[in-house]
Amino acid sequence: MAGRVRATLSSLLILSSALLLPSLVSGGATKVVQGQKTWCIAKPSADEATLAANLNFACSQVDCSVLQRGWSCFYPDNLMSHASIAMNLYYQSKGRNYWNCYFKGSALIVTTDPSFGSCVYAYA
Repeated sequence: MAGRVRATLSSLLILSSALLLPSLVSGGATKVVQGQKTWCIAKPSADEATLAANLNFACSQVDCSVLQRGWSCFYPDNLMSHASIAMNLYYQSKGRNYWNCYFKGSALIVTTDPSFGSCVYAYA
């Protein structure tokens, strides 16, 4: 189990790095073009207490049933993944405004779809 969690976290860090690379290469913040699809994910550097608070807040505002055991986004069963999905559900439901993906500085807006396997990150 611990090996699977480490592998999942490693995969999420690689995915996050790949999503951030265009921003870093371009010299700073990624400019979101009008009409471009965007998603909200947790920063890889976010601590567990912040992720837990984000997950609890987002799920108090939106339906997070996709994170339940047996649903499409339960796996990987870790805080980073679940918080990212919940934060994105909140961001999408509130109209994809940058301030709806702030989460006290613990979130990122990305332009690459973070969906994986059968877990599709909502895009409203």
